[in-house]
Amino acid sequence: MIKLILTTNDVLNIISNISEVIETNRQYLTDLDAAIGDADHGINLDRGFKAVKEKMPQFLDKDIGAILKNVGMVLVSTVGGASGPLYGTFFMRMGNVVSGKNTLDENDIVAMFEAGLSGIKERGKAQAGDKTMIDAMEPALNELKSTLSEGRGLKEAIEAAANDAYNGVLMTKDIAAKKGRASYLGERSIGHQDPGATSAYLMIKTVADYVDKLQQ
Repeated sequence: MIKLILTTNDVLNIISNISEVIETNRQYLTDLDAAIGDADHGINLDRGFKAVKEKMPQFLDKDIGAILKNVGMVLVSTVGGASGPLYGTFFMRMGNVVSGKNTLDENDIVAMFEAGLSGIKERGKAQAGDKTMIDAMEPALNELKSTLSEGRGLKEAIEAAANDAYNGVLMTKDIAAKKGRASYLGERSIGHQDPGATSAYLMIKTVADYVDKLQQ
């Protein structure tokens, strides 16, 4: 099996694709948030990733670590609500792990995901089961590591991670929110899908789709 390596250009393409996916799902994410939050998750994320896309020409000569850190800083400064600091921290922590690198292998991707998720947990003081983006991200990371440990390739591992992220999104319908605005609803938040978990899934699925096309 040929090991898949992601380049700086691949990372830029993935970020651009995420921006487009968030724009496409802006209203969907906002509608999900309207049920249990401030009705602004899609609007805020779309504004942030539009700002990222506008600044991407400035990233062309940077290494992957610097690109991801810059993406994180843009998100922190442009995305309102809780999602800006959380996603900003996620990208900045990922960037720190791969500082100076111009290619990524499967070990880099696992390390990035671990660091990013750890940053979100620290920043948001949340864990799996709190009805947040962590409920999509943690199962995705666990499945990514499990699939790779079985000797299967990065394409299959990221696809499996995206599937588990989606299952995590569905699970958020069955639990009460313990963090953020949604937590004010208590048991009344049950039955509603978490918008943060949904946006996290969409990002992971975007990576999976890109990697799938790379190997076609």
